[in-house]
Amino acid sequence: MDFHPQVRTAPNIISFFNCSITCFIIDIYSNNYQTALKYLKDIKINLNNVFVIIGNFNVKDNDWDLSYPYHSTHTDILREVTDFFNLELSTSINQVPTRYADNPSEFNSVSNLMFL
Repeated sequence: MDFHPQVRTAPNIISFFNCSITCFIIDIYSNNYQTALKYLKDIKINLNNVFVIIGNFNVKDNDWDLSYPYHSTHTDILREVTDFFNLELSTSINQVPTRYADNPSEFNSVSNLMFL
C-alpha cells in the first residue's frame, strides 16, 4: 500500500497469520486534521480480517465522552470505517479522560479508543 504524500500521520498496520489467513491490527494516531483517519477510510476496501483498531483518534464526541456536549462529524467517518470491519467500541468500566488539557479553560477529554 502506498501512503499519500499529504498524509503526515498514517496508521500502523500490523499483519499476522492465523491458520494461513492474513489478519490485521491497526494502531492509529490521527492529527487535528484527521489525515490518518481519512486515509484509513480511503484504504479500508484493501483490508480484510481487521480484528482491532486502537489509538488516539483526536475526535471529541459525546458518544464516548459523556462530559463532552457535542457530536463530531469526524465520528461519522470513524463509525463508517469501524462498521465496515464489523468492529464495536470497547468501553471502559471506569470512564476517565485519556487526554488531559494543558490549558485550565479547556476540558479533559477521551480521545484514545479501542474497537474490537
